[in-house]
Amino acid sequence: MGKVTTGASMSIDGYIAGPGESGFDLLFQWYNNGDVEVPTAMPGLTMRTSAVSAGHLKRLFERTGALLVGRHLYDFTNAWGGRHPMDVTTVVLTHRPPEDRPLADENFVFVTEGIEAAVARAKEIAGDLDVGVNGGQMARQCLDAGLLDEIHVDLVPVLLGAGTPFFDGLAGGPVRLEGPVEIVPGDAVTHLRYLVR
Repeated sequence: MGKVTTGASMSIDGYIAGPGESGFDLLFQWYNNGDVEVPTAMPGLTMRTSAVSAGHLKRLFERTGALLVGRHLYDFTNAWGGRHPMDVTTVVLTHRPPEDRPLADENFVFVTEGIEAAVARAKEIAGDLDVGVNGGQMARQCLDAGLLDEIHVDLVPVLLGAGTPFFDGLAGGPVRLEGPVEIVPGDAVTHLRYLVR
């Protein structure tokens, strides 16, 4: 059985988005600041990162068998055009499944019964591989429910000053982590991995 992990590109002051959902150009700049192509399942989206970051992303993609996101991200990205760039089934936790889509297919599975049910469904889909949980609210819910095994941070050298924290409003804080158990210095990003105790 794989792990339940979360990860996000984060500013040094702890934000995964700036005010009004801004700052993504700065937080995701490392996805296109190199010469090594990292193809995705999304037509027209090929990342070009440093060799170090490309290796990091390749390992992450290989060990991820399903994703878990909230309805907000699903809508914000317009469902990634029909398939997540990581080319895995995405479980969407929502109170209101879209009326124009089936509740489950090879691209998206909609779960309405809460975070535990969503993680269980994602684990079932992932099999022996990991479940990747979107940062922000989904990650916080998993951490509060004791369902999260690892936290990955792509630390970007920028200060956003305000915005959306990676973890906001934890019910059981403070939470101590082990690590970093991995440090991968990329170009304009440092990839960090922590274990949840």
